[in-house]
Amino acid sequence: MNSKWPAAPTAASLDDPRYYLANFRCLLEWVAACYDDLLSDAERAFMRDVLDLPVPAQALLVRMVMRRGETFRAARLDYAEIGDTAAALAPLVVSGWVEEDPLLSLDELFRHWRLAELRTALAGDIRAAGLPASTGKARLREALAARLVEPRRLTQWWPEAPDRIVRITCMDHCERLRLMFFGNLRQDWADFVLAELGMQRYERVPLDPASRAFQRRAEVDAYRHLHQLRERLDVGESADSLWPEVAASGSDEVWDSPWLATRRARLLFQLGREAERHGNQTLALEAYTESARDPGGGGEARIRRLRLLERLGESRDALTLAEAQPSRSDAEGQALARLVPRLRRRLGLAVQPPPPAPDIEHWTLTLPEPAVGVEVAVRDHLQRTECPVHYVENALIGGLFGLLCWEAIFAPLPGAFFHPFQRGPADLRREDFVGRRRERFDVCLAQLEEGSYAATIRRHWHTKHGLASPFVDWQVLDETLLERALACLPAAHLERLFVRLLADIGTNRAGLPDLIQFLPEATQGPRYRLIEVKGPGDRLQDNQRRWMAYFHTHGIPASVCRVRWQTPP
Repeated sequence: MNSKWPAAPTAASLDDPRYYLANFRCLLEWVAACYDDLLSDAERAFMRDVLDLPVPAQALLVRMVMRRGETFRAARLDYAEIGDTAAALAPLVVSGWVEEDPLLSLDELFRHWRLAELRTALAGDIRAAGLPASTGKARLREALAARLVEPRRLTQWWPEAPDRIVRITCMDHCERLRLMFFGNLRQDWADFVLAELGMQRYERVPLDPASRAFQRRAEVDAYRHLHQLRERLDVGESADSLWPEVAASGSDEVWDSPWLATRRARLLFQLGREAERHGNQTLALEAYTESARDPGGGGEARIRRLRLLERLGESRDALTLAEAQPSRSDAEGQALARLVPRLRRRLGLAVQPPPPAPDIEHWTLTLPEPAVGVEVAVRDHLQRTECPVHYVENALIGGLFGLLCWEAIFAPLPGAFFHPFQRGPADLRREDFVGRRRERFDVCLAQLEEGSYAATIRRHWHTKHGLASPFVDWQVLDETLLERALACLPAAHLERLFVRLLADIGTNRAGLPDLIQFLPEATQGPRYRLIEVKGPGDRLQDNQRRWMAYFHTHGIPASVCRVRWQTPP
């Protein structure tokens, strides 16, 4: 591994007609500098050979890499900044990065050619199948699928074709390099463009060799394997057929990487859900048990395993596990608080009486049924100059937290930031996210007691404005809302709200009330109130109930507004 970390790459100017090629080269240079020890000889040769190609050939290759699929009609590879497509293709064919006249399945043939062209190309097969000349494209493909199962080259499908089809052969290399750069396969070349357009801007976090997403080549392989398994699950492959590959995927050394272990746990959980839906309860239990071992994301799997045991009549085993299972979050604790008494009653065991339910304030508002959402209708009804109301949902409390704790959230810790196009730290949803930054968060929250918090929040609102953040929604948190919140929300209330966010960031960022009403002229009691709006037939979700209970315990003014529509006269 190169001990000297290169400068962070930046997006090429869109004034350059080959900006996409400049971005591709930038990615290759970054990966070569940061991941040379993880590259194979074939990948190094690809990176070297691509950069030795004539510029038009490089540009055409990148155009194909960035498009969907691996096969292309040559006539549709027409780009003004590249020029003659045939001339640009020739060096790519010689180098082996593009294949001329590749084997094509029937589906690929149908994807590239229009109906009139297909009727000409497949005229003999259409007649043999007894299909009328007016048959539509979808019906034609369906009717010919059973007859034309073997792939053929275009010169065999249609010798007189007026165009040719080529296949790019280096997508495996390109996908691996993109993964090593971004640390995921969700982001792609569009991130460079969005950054250059100013549509997305990112915090500049210092990166060094410890920042790499992958420390071993086996980790890259494991990620790609998990990604492929999830894609196969998503398109309908059965959990039974995928289970052996998931169970055997990777090595113990690979799963030492916490974020990779969490990805595997999520796949196992989804596999368990799919197995449960299809009645394979044995496999579902195995998958949930494996998923539950992940300390960063196994809570839902632990609860699903207990509920499945209960449905299978294994109440004793379920209770033993449940009572030995410490709650790792409020959500898990809430689920256990419902499950354990039910299991104990089923087994004829004593049940502790539940704690009294919090006295949550509810009030009813009757309104004409509006054309807008119910939250907006209540906001508009309550709106007064002297007590303004904002529709904030999760954006206000989360935004204030994100601004106060900006330095802690964007701390350059190993395994948090891999590249310069990240919206937030990669370990945000892991159980150890706060623990790794505990001292930093303590410093941030101490400002609430010292009285310097408002200045920090204002400073970050101005200096970081528009930068991507997992907490700050700049469109909602405008300066008016910010100043009203700082004027009316006591520091002690903010501290309690932020402490709960930190207790389980993955879950507690959601479920906050829809509206906030500011009461700046109040002389007694709170100068604001939080309002959760529920339309007819709607009810509080579990995460909302947990927040409401917390508000009640800590004296934070919050209530539920239940809306009913006026009956027409």
